[in-house]
Amino acid sequence: MSSNSEFLWYIPNDVKAGHRGDSAVENHNSLTTLTDHAKALEEHGWKGALIGTGWGRPDTFTVATALAARTTSFEPLIAIRPGYWRPANFASAAATLDHLTGGRVRVNIVSGQDKLAAYGDSEGDQAHRYARTKEFMRLVRRLWTEENVTYAGEHFHVTESTIEPRIQVRGDRRHPKLYFGGASEAAERVSATEADVQLFWGEPLDGVRERIERLKVLSRELGRDLPPLEFGLRITTLVRDTTEQAWADAEAKVAEMAMGKGAGWNDHRRAVAVGQQRLLDLHRRGDVLDDNLYTAPGKFGGGGAGTTWLVGSAADVARSLRKYQDLGITHFVLSDTPYLSEIKRQGNQLLPLLRN
Repeated sequence: MSSNSEFLWYIPNDVKAGHRGDSAVENHNSLTTLTDHAKALEEHGWKGALIGTGWGRPDTFTVATALAARTTSFEPLIAIRPGYWRPANFASAAATLDHLTGGRVRVNIVSGQDKLAAYGDSEGDQAHRYARTKEFMRLVRRLWTEENVTYAGEHFHVTESTIEPRIQVRGDRRHPKLYFGGASEAAERVSATEADVQLFWGEPLDGVRERIERLKVLSRELGRDLPPLEFGLRITTLVRDTTEQAWADAEAKVAEMAMGKGAGWNDHRRAVAVGQQRLLDLHRRGDVLDDNLYTAPGKFGGGGAGTTWLVGSAADVARSLRKYQDLGITHFVLSDTPYLSEIKRQGNQLLPLLRN
């Protein structure tokens, strides 16, 4: 794979044990347990991890800060929501953590629906939601890269705003990367102009190819004034010592999901977004697409990155991930459960193949 490719993991950050088939152990979300995950990521070749967000979960930024303080190279990809944060408040918090960690902060902007009223937020239709997200991303970036920022938009405003400490430029990195997802037309228009990295769920290669091409065209049509959009893949990777063992374990997991009606697997039950629906519809094309993209989990409660899995030996999964890389994917956010043991297994077996 390209030496520019980056490999992150996933920390669910959930108060409930047993997330997506994880081991339901006591103190599963304690600082000690989460630190064990973050340190294992450092020790087994991972760049960092996406930390999940949503009302009813522990505050993501607080968790990321605690883990960054207990590690030396772990880079948290901090999922945050416009509305939960205001732009200047968030820009300052992120700049402070970036300063304290020597430039280890990454940010995932989430615009999907949430329990907004619970934390005092409200929003209108899809167009309103993404217009607000677009403003948020543009203003946060300005606050990170400019001083004495004055801005009056439809959703946010600041007057002579300079955040301290300033973001330190590190090579080509002017500020923390802004990751963004979403497959609707409104979401893609935001990504084409404002995101640094567009994250895709685990779609087949033809779907990812189509979306990359469309986003590149949109970037040109909408006059993107940022460096070229980069692309990432968020997917479950079920890796075992042999192909046969991997498929046996995958089918056993799906059978267990079917018996439990997907309990503990789906974080996306409030409303089915466009991107999620694309994944849920894939099983109609077959239980296995491309070489080893398993769509059956989506029939039995799998949601988000748990909807489709790449299944096989380390060589099988590495071969499939290389095909995504050939399409232009350079950011990979992988995971499987039990999370801690799979950090080690895939770090030892999968990552060396991807770096050759």
